[in-house]
Amino acid sequence: MKIICIGLNYRKHAMEMGRPLPAEPIVFLKPDSALLKNNKPFFLPGFSSMIQYETEVVLKINRLGKGIPVKYAHRYYDELTLGIDITARDIQNRNSAAGLPWELAKCFDNAAPLGKFVPVASLKDIKSIDFRLEINGKIVQQGSTSDMIFSFNEIISFVSDYFTLKDGDLIFTGTPPGVGNLKKNDNLVAYLGDEPLLDFMIR
Repeated sequence: MKIICIGLNYRKHAMEMGRPLPAEPIVFLKPDSALLKNNKPFFLPGFSSMIQYETEVVLKINRLGKGIPVKYAHRYYDELTLGIDITARDIQNRNSAAGLPWELAKCFDNAAPLGKFVPVASLKDIKSIDFRLEINGKIVQQGSTSDMIFSFNEIISFVSDYFTLKDGDLIFTGTPPGVGNLKKNDNLVAYLGDEPLLDFMIR
């Protein structure tokens, strides 16, 4: 099982990070040891002083696929959820400045909390899904899939040119603006519309 992540896929997030808009999807991977399920707490690691949240819509691939055309990509997922791409921003900034990869900043244990999945068929319009993150009852991120640079289907098609997609693979599709720091005893609740899909504590 692969965890495929897309970076800088919302225009305003790219702006807040001071980065140019990508011409094609920015792709990186997380190991399966990064998954954090069942609303278990996330424990702040000692190697970073700037652990940040990035709330994302996450697709679950439901069949084998390679070289998938955009027009058929919708057939390759029928469930989605919300997840958090937890990032050691100080390490990412340092490595980016040196031209080094992001793995140490993105791929550590439990850096991919994952909510409960909902059927795509239950959603009115996947091209305009509203979602948000609340920390301690305060909204810190709000987004809509209508603001993505690359759509779900474009992401699946692009990624499948490089990686064979398999049943159960996950795709984190990018975060809207509003990323920020996490601290001990924060309570994170991620909503798809008005339905909470993820609710966990920072320890």
